[in-house]
Amino acid sequence: MAQRAADLHLVEGTDVEQRYFNRELSWLEFNARVLRLAGDANLPVLERVKFLAIFGQNIDEFFQVRVAGLKDQLAAGVAAKSADGLDPRQQLVAINRVAERLLLDHARCFTHDVMPALKHAGIEFVEYDVLTERDKNHLCNLFEEQVFPVLTPLAVDPGHPFPYISNLSLNLAVAVRDPNETEVRFARIKVPSVLPRFVALEDGRRWVALEQIIAANLTEMFPGMVIESHHLFRVIRNADLALEEDEADDLLEAIEVEVRRRRRFGTPVTLQIDFDMPDDLVALLMRELELEDIDVYRVNGPLDLARLWQIAELDRPDLKDEPWAPVTQPRLMRSDDEPTNFFSVLRDRDVLVQHPYDSFASSVEEFIRQAALDPRVLAIKQTLYRTSGDSPIVSSLISAAERGKEVVALVELKARFDEQANIQWARQLEEAGVHVVYGLIGLKTHSKTALVVRQESGQIRRYWHIGTGNYNNRTARIYEDIGVLSSNPVVGNDLNDLFNYLTGYSRHTSYQKLLVAPHGLRDGLLSLIAEQAALGADGRILLKMNGLVDTTVIDALYDASDAGVRVDLLVRSICCLRPGVPGLSENIRVRSVVGRYLEHSRLWAFGGVTTPVKYYIGSADLMPRNLDRRIEVVMPVEDDALQDRLKEIVAIDFADNISAWQLEADGNWFHLLGDDLVDNQRQLRDSAVARGSRRTDAVAPVSPLRRWRPRMGRSR
Repeated sequence: MAQRAADLHLVEGTDVEQRYFNRELSWLEFNARVLRLAGDANLPVLERVKFLAIFGQNIDEFFQVRVAGLKDQLAAGVAAKSADGLDPRQQLVAINRVAERLLLDHARCFTHDVMPALKHAGIEFVEYDVLTERDKNHLCNLFEEQVFPVLTPLAVDPGHPFPYISNLSLNLAVAVRDPNETEVRFARIKVPSVLPRFVALEDGRRWVALEQIIAANLTEMFPGMVIESHHLFRVIRNADLALEEDEADDLLEAIEVEVRRRRRFGTPVTLQIDFDMPDDLVALLMRELELEDIDVYRVNGPLDLARLWQIAELDRPDLKDEPWAPVTQPRLMRSDDEPTNFFSVLRDRDVLVQHPYDSFASSVEEFIRQAALDPRVLAIKQTLYRTSGDSPIVSSLISAAERGKEVVALVELKARFDEQANIQWARQLEEAGVHVVYGLIGLKTHSKTALVVRQESGQIRRYWHIGTGNYNNRTARIYEDIGVLSSNPVVGNDLNDLFNYLTGYSRHTSYQKLLVAPHGLRDGLLSLIAEQAALGADGRILLKMNGLVDTTVIDALYDASDAGVRVDLLVRSICCLRPGVPGLSENIRVRSVVGRYLEHSRLWAFGGVTTPVKYYIGSADLMPRNLDRRIEVVMPVEDDALQDRLKEIVAIDFADNISAWQLEADGNWFHLLGDDLVDNQRQLRDSAVARGSRRTDAVAPVSPLRRWRPRMGRSR
């Protein structure tokens, strides 16, 4: 980690004064910041384990999607260059150099920093070879009873072709020899993913890796043979969805088939091996998997540390962050601690919630629950991009349909890595009588919108929610997001038009209040930036987002900076804009907050010196895919009280000097530390508590459940 972060961006032969940072290398640098959290001795040790697991997941996804995409371009002969001037081969070379260093840092952080801290706390990883005979006998019995029946050794010889190596699987490459021969043969044993990666010894304090237990019992699988050596390896395959939507008669069935195909037959992208694997064995794996030297990573430490979640989720609250419980806003709760009638509240005034500080259960989930039960509600329409396995919102939609209400759910089947879960939800919703729509051909529906149609005194009134995060009760406890609940009729009409566009053949693409991609959001944003540029030094722009990649937007921000506008950017992960360059971006400041909760909200503010501030929230990051290939919704926040709340959030976010990093013109990120330490997430939590003292959810978990582990690099 001592290497300057600038190395992640500046590749030999490129110009330091180039206008853009490389997208892929910027993403890797974000994960270097995540890894720094794992190395922070001030954090509780199981929180550090959690960040090691998150880093592992993020890197795996990066290879499965981004590196796989570059390799596809290379195979297809695509010579197009990235915005920073690198062709696919150059990007792969740069990625290899950086990723190799990060993977080594990842393993080193675990073995040299975190393992000793865990041992001090009473959680010890031990090598099989140093165990007592009693320990070995215990593990031998466990192997015979629970592990051996699951294992399938696969030989490689003229009669046994090289076996298929499944994506992300951990494997033992075993060199065996007949005692009467000199020829050494190769066999592969998959470390079963259905079993725990780490096995606790009888004292419950010491842990042994499953692959070590298997390796110690190889003679059971190769009786009569000489075990020459064994080495760990894993293969990462292309896991991106490839589907010709316009050729699919049934999108649900087509995606289901493609998900199965992708999991089994994705092209190998990366080979990770233990550090001392001999060259002849590496050559065999590379030849059979059709990989190059640039695709191979030697790791001096354990492989597949993404599975450290097993340890991070141990029931040791003393080794985790102090639990924080979400707070219910007073306007959403009666004095007897029962939920108020949301429709009467929202007729009076809008409500802004910020999760996880404000309760998701007592705001968004309760809004949909009341709509499902209310006899005056005629219809509920909602987009579902990613949701949890036990979603109360989906249960409410099913309940509403069973009560005879018109319920429409737009389920995005193409949400990467959640396709199978969304297919299951779609089928359950359809069986309950919900009208399920699968989105538009060529576009992902990424907007976070819900519309409730209610009959009141012979008239129709629309209530709605627009947010920055998914309708997911699990991630709402670990992702920071903003949402607005309202009955504003103009926005309600806009949402009605949007849902008609999504579900029918409407060609309506203009809206009174909303900025909607892919038709008007890009132009609307550029217009807002241009308004501030016209004000010169009196202009102000503040943008909070997950990623900034789009070069048209970046160029507009450069123009605003050149005009004297002060531009403040809070970008969690990828940032291709180069700040602080004289004559180009000297008025632009870029920060990133990486902390306990995933900073996920998209919040924009324009003006404030000589003009009123215009605030916007929504689902879109500033990336080509969001602006051009997705359905995204961004809304203006015009209520004075809500604007005051957003102003407070912005001020606290930019005051942070504990979890914040600042990007320099040379690509180096430096950690901001001040004399008076400010933790934005703790201050926002304290602010939520000050507004209302009723805590309605169970204590927010530090680590999400296994199925819903946070992927900090992926916009959700």
